[in-house]
Amino acid sequence: MNTSDEALAQAAAAGDRDAFAALLARHYDRLFAFACRLTGTRDQAEDLTQDICAALPRKLAGFRAEARFTTWLYRVAVNAAHDRRRRAASHARAADGWGDWELNRRAANDEDTAAQDWLAQAMRALPDDLRDTLALVLGEDLSQAEAAQVLDISPGTVAWRMSEVKRRLREMHATEERT
Repeated sequence: MNTSDEALAQAAAAGDRDAFAALLARHYDRLFAFACRLTGTRDQAEDLTQDICAALPRKLAGFRAEARFTTWLYRVAVNAAHDRRRRAASHARAADGWGDWELNRRAANDEDTAAQDWLAQAMRALPDDLRDTLALVLGEDLSQAEAAQVLDISPGTVAWRMSEVKRRLREMHATEERT
C-alpha cells in the first residue's frame, strides 16, 4: 500500500514514528539536493538538512494539508535557509575584529568557495530571493505556480525573478569571457 505523503505527515504529527521515518526515507535525498542548491556547498547543505530534519517533528504539527506535502517541505527548507543565513550574518558581524585567526578562517573559506563549479558560484552571487526561486524552479523542477506557493509570492513575481536570473547569469558569463 502506498500511503500519501499528506497522510504520513498527519500520522507523524500525531506521534507515529514509522510514518515519520517513511517521510524521511521518501524525501531526504530530495531535501538534501535542494539544500545544496540553496547553500551552494555540501557541508552547509548537510548542516541545513540536519537542522530541518531535527525540527521537522515539531513543525509537522503545523502542517494543515492545504498544499502538497512537498510544497510545504520546500517552504520549511527555504525558511530554515533564511534563518541560517541570518545567523551566519550575525556571526560574521560578531567575528569582525578577531585578528589573524579570523582572517585565516575567512581565507580558508574563500579558498573553499573558489573551488566550486561555475554555476554554484553564480548562484551564490545572486540575491537570496533569486537563488531561492532558481533552486525551486530549475533545481526542484517546480512549476512557477508551485514555486510561488512555496515562496508566498505571486506567479508573476516568480516569472520576473527567473527572467532576472537568466539576465544576470548571461552577464556573469559574458564578463568572464572578456577577462
